[in-house]
Amino acid sequence: MSGFEEYSLFLIKVFIDLLAVILGAGVLSLLYMYFVDTRQTKHAIRRNFPVVGRFRYFFEHLGEFFRQYFFAMDREEMPFNRAKRTWVYRAAKSIDDTVAFGSTKNINEPGAVLFVSDPFPTLAEDSAAAQAVTIGPYCHQPFVTASFFNVSAMSFGAISQPAVSALSRGAAAAGCWINTGEGGLSPYHLEGGADIVFQIGTAKYGVRDESGRLDDKKLLGVAAHPQVKMFEIKLSQGAKPGKGGILPGIKVTEVIATTRGIPMGKDSISPNGHADVRNVDQLLTLLAHVRELTGKPVGFKLVVGGTSFFDELCLAIQRRGVEQFAPDFITLDSGDGGTGAAPQSLLDSAGLNIRETLPMVGDKLEEFGLRERIHLIAAGKLITPADVAWALCAGADFVVSARGFMFALGCIQALQCNKNSCPTGVTTHDKDLQQGLDPGDKASRVANYVANMEKEVGTIAHSCGVREPRELNRSHARIVTECGQSVPLDILYRRQAAQNPVFVRPAPAPKQTP
Repeated sequence: MSGFEEYSLFLIKVFIDLLAVILGAGVLSLLYMYFVDTRQTKHAIRRNFPVVGRFRYFFEHLGEFFRQYFFAMDREEMPFNRAKRTWVYRAAKSIDDTVAFGSTKNINEPGAVLFVSDPFPTLAEDSAAAQAVTIGPYCHQPFVTASFFNVSAMSFGAISQPAVSALSRGAAAAGCWINTGEGGLSPYHLEGGADIVFQIGTAKYGVRDESGRLDDKKLLGVAAHPQVKMFEIKLSQGAKPGKGGILPGIKVTEVIATTRGIPMGKDSISPNGHADVRNVDQLLTLLAHVRELTGKPVGFKLVVGGTSFFDELCLAIQRRGVEQFAPDFITLDSGDGGTGAAPQSLLDSAGLNIRETLPMVGDKLEEFGLRERIHLIAAGKLITPADVAWALCAGADFVVSARGFMFALGCIQALQCNKNSCPTGVTTHDKDLQQGLDPGDKASRVANYVANMEKEVGTIAHSCGVREPRELNRSHARIVTECGQSVPLDILYRRQAAQNPVFVRPAPAPKQTP
């Protein structure tokens, strides 16, 4: 064998050895990453999809540099664009929320909200904490809270046990309330110690008898929990007004069946309305009954379709007695609200948007002299400080969010909520996928989200020259019109009211026994 051939064989051997070392190092690196990913609790995607899940962060980082080559820009993705999701993620992780080089928002777009900055903004030493509000002043047990941003209705069943646990713990740490949704009160809602709003849906899960009617004994059992502060009767939901809740049988586990009082493994389909509430008077009677029985504030939730319902409601309240029959609060959901499952026909085309209905209902209550008695809670895609500040300006006393808190839990908008395959464990009952959601870690993110929301809404309030968020009013925000000019909210809504026929209130009828 010639020297050249020996040298060639030597190089081949060195190459093979080097390749073996590289492959060995690669295998060891993969094993190490697998070991780390399966045992860490901060990232659900990496825990559920070890090693492969790391590519998400790599591609997400590359997207910052290649954004100009893709169609979906910061503010084009639906239902929540990248800019809004990114703010929630960063707020939940409590990392730097500043951005550079200017906003990606088109402030000349019709409908854009612009806040009226004051030339003499509120100084830090002049700022104040959010005012405490009393809900249900005529109840035996009124609810007093200062929290203006809270967890909206998400049923145990629609979301997973670890998700409910994390929300409960996080809400307690943040000092806000959590709404049970229509799926009943589970041990996981109670475990964190947070204030709770119990929702009575059309199926009355958790407080129903065998026929599906309201069971007073079970209702008293729920009210006996000191954490349960209020009751909310759900008439309709943003994503599907006129359609009841839909929980596929694959999600109806033993504990969910027990909590709801239904058979395990069978589809849980709520009626599209309350069988015992077919008119305004029956609604007021139910409200008064629940309040008298529990001693706690009671209100209702609905998606607004127009003002005629509120004309009838307010007249009935005045006729029957404000103290006894007025709801303590009304939760206004938006036609673009979210859900785990809904017919697309309702999802896309039913119900009015919160941007229209919040000022509309506030004005209607003001017209009848009921605004101070009835508190307004706004819901529906309000997940950023600008959204929440707008709602406070428009007349909301409180804002609640569901999908914002889902993002805080790690939701990546995979649109798998109606299946049992949520990759982050938020809306699935697959134990393998649930393991990626560590309640302890996510609870801190929930609390961070609330804290940073309160901080940023406070920043907007100070920019507008007021001391705290609840001092915001319609003069502090403007809406961009189709001609590109902005109009103050107080002027815009006054104009809209002037364009509508004047409603002449008839004299109240003699008081009747309900």
